[in-house]
Order: sequence, then structure tokens, then C-alpha cells
Amino acid sequence: MSAPAGSGTATTRRMIAVMVLIPVAVTLALWAFAWPAARIAPRDLLVGIAGPAAAVGQLEQGFERQEGAFDVHRYNDEAAARTAVEDRVVYGAVVVTPEGTRLLTATAASPLVAQLLTQAVTAQAPAGAEVPVTNVVPAPAGDPRGSVLGASVLPMSLAGVATGAVVALLGLRGARAAVTLAGAAALVGIAATAVADSWLGA
Repeated sequence: MSAPAGSGTATTRRMIAVMVLIPVAVTLALWAFAWPAARIAPRDLLVGIAGPAAAVGQLEQGFERQEGAFDVHRYNDEAAARTAVEDRVVYGAVVVTPEGTRLLTATAASPLVAQLLTQAVTAQAPAGAEVPVTNVVPAPAGDPRGSVLGASVLPMSLAGVATGAVVALLGLRGARAAVTLAGAAALVGIAATAVADSWLGA
């Protein structure tokens, strides 16, 4: 006995839906993960400056020339600027002293931001001049480049997708589905934090 014509049509539609939806999902995932990495640049980056008014004014003008890149905060002295970096009020601070210009960074906040600040400050320095960098709040010894957080994004995202798929396959609905999703998310977060902290040293 042959299958009803409607059954074959429904199967064809499901096949087409899978062939279309999978590439769309992959495209969206690629956009979500790759686009930010391809567009990395300072935007309203909090940076402090401290030192004599004339020198600080020149520094501030240099940062402001990169429109929208930096949000500059002035501090009375190096101690105040260092405290701001330690408290994560700013990502870094440029201190001008009679001995020269120094940069205070915090790789624990973001190694990438510390690198961007170093490049920006070095570009403003006179040709051939070196800008000493002091890492006020270093990253953990087990993860000096801060790569664990970035590397964990994809596995965590896949865990979310897998959880949703399992909930759908099990036919859970309503409150049961919500509780299952919330519980799985909490346990995944706890497990990821434990691995990153104890095993990877991040």
C-alpha cells in the first residue's frame, strides 16, 4: 500500500527546512563569535591621566584625537591614578613625572585592553622614547593572557544549545522545561567556574 501523497510532501518540507535552517544557524553563530573579534578597537575605553597640567593637557588632546576611543579621567597624582586602576574605575592610567611618562595597566581586567593602551600611549610618545609599563593588577599566574574566559564561550554556548535540544526531545513543556533549563544552566555555570578556577587557574 503506497504512502499518502501528503506524507511525502510533509517529509520534503521538513528536509527543505533542515537544509535552510542549519546554514542560517551556522551563519548567525559565526557572526556572533567572529564579528566582535574582527572589529576589536577601543571604544569609550576608561583611561586615567595624572601629572602636571600642561603635560596632562597634551595627553588628553592626544586621546581625544581618536574620537570615541577613550574616556579620559584626570587624577591629582600617581597614587590616585593607581588606586583607580586597582579599583577598576579605569583600565589603565598614564602618569607624567619629571623622570618621564609611565603607564599603569591591569591585565587582570583585560590583557587585550592593556595591550591596546600600551600601543596608544607608545604612539603618542616622542620617537625613540620608551614608556615603562607597570602591571598594577596582573592576571592570574595560571592564565596570564586571560584566554580561559574567551575560550569558554563556545563550549558554554554549545551546552545551552544541547540543553534546549534535550528538553525538546524529552517533550518537556511549561514549568518543567523552565526548571530544567534553569537548573542545567546553573550546574553548567558552577562546573565551568570550578574547572576554570581550580584546574586552569584562571
